[in-house]
Amino acid sequence: MSFSNSVFPTALAPMQDVTGLPFMKIISEFGDPDLYFTEYFRVYAGSRLNPDILSSITSNPSSKPIFAQLLGESIEDIVRVCKLLQNFPVAGVDLNMGCPAPRVFKKNVGGGLLKDPAKIKEILFAMKSVVESKLTVKMRIGFEDDTHFLEILKILKEVDVDLLSLHTRTVLGGYRSTPDHSYVSEAVKFLNCPVLLNGNVTSAQVAIDLKEKTGAYGIMIGRSAIRNPWIFRQIRELQDGKPIFYPRMKNLYEYVLLLLDALKKPDMNDARLVARIKKFLNFVGLSVCPEGKFLHFMRRAQSSEELFSVCRRFMLDHGLAEKKVSLEPFENLLARPSQESCSL
Repeated sequence: MSFSNSVFPTALAPMQDVTGLPFMKIISEFGDPDLYFTEYFRVYAGSRLNPDILSSITSNPSSKPIFAQLLGESIEDIVRVCKLLQNFPVAGVDLNMGCPAPRVFKKNVGGGLLKDPAKIKEILFAMKSVVESKLTVKMRIGFEDDTHFLEILKILKEVDVDLLSLHTRTVLGGYRSTPDHSYVSEAVKFLNCPVLLNGNVTSAQVAIDLKEKTGAYGIMIGRSAIRNPWIFRQIRELQDGKPIFYPRMKNLYEYVLLLLDALKKPDMNDARLVARIKKFLNFVGLSVCPEGKFLHFMRRAQSSEELFSVCRRFMLDHGLAEKKVSLEPFENLLARPSQESCSL
């Protein structure tokens, strides 16, 4: 089964409050991945399709396939929503089995499902019976350990899912534990479907190396695409044996301006807009200043004017505009607290 004509396909990971239509439009301008996944539609009794998330399907900014992700445990309602989604141009429906946010897994959805293989089996067979497009799964290797990993792989094989995206950390491991990509190799050998590797893919070169090391069908990238929105273009350039695009600080500043324009809404006041942009800049800042000064001043900015003054100071002033942006995040900044989205 082929999802792409690339040497190996890439995918933008679903990240709640991040990978909506505005961000997809920016990524599409900078260099599309081969596959898109929506933020999750929260499914429960009486739930409806969130119009903002639905817009990323109906107004898909590229010609690339887009998968609708669901988060829930009510089989009746999951089936209902799957049927609704068949009326829209989705390439498939994806079950979220990995979100590590406590507010999510404590409700036994997202990553919480990994504690209950029997429930997973019931949900996936119900989805399989009504999904006319592809049925895909996004998961981590386990909840607190890998106890159920092989059992869940057996379920995925029995259901005959069309694609697995595997984040190689546990749910309780969050984003700071060390990913173990050997689980991808295990899944590749066991399953009949393609497997996308996800988790700490920090650059185009890392993506190429991990694909070769694990035998993954392709690579899914989340937070690194926020930090470096050119990463999918760079992967394709490496695949084609071309020199990769190396952004300068002025390019990064232009990206931040695009974020400002894309994220603001008519009813959004300046304080809310600043808080929204900071979610993205927490990741962008990992490639700006190795001492962490950009992150320090950015997080303390109270207005958009003050925020962009900080950005100009660290990206444009004093001859910085032509400075190359680090393709890898500064390691010493990764251990510091930051606002993290619910990506899988």
